[in-house]
Amino acid sequence: MAQTRTKQEVLEADFLALRAKILEVAAGLDRFDRANGEWPGDPRRNRLDEAIRLLLIDEPERAEHVQLLFSRAYDEGWRDKLGL
Repeated sequence: MAQTRTKQEVLEADFLALRAKILEVAAGLDRFDRANGEWPGDPRRNRLDEAIRLLLIDEPERAEHVQLLFSRAYDEGWRDKLGL
């Protein structure tokens, strides 16, 4: 049976990679804020904001919630639409 890691072990293993990804997100948002022009009202930016809010929820299903936020709703007729 696989042994689960402790929270400290997870933090030791993942901290630097997580920190780098958070910095990358912050830099992208900074570029958006510094860009010229008017806010286009693009729903993609709104989804980014919602994803960040989801990250702050203290529950183990954050990744699933973020994935669903960026996913299309399931369409039973997808095969027909793609000609498969």
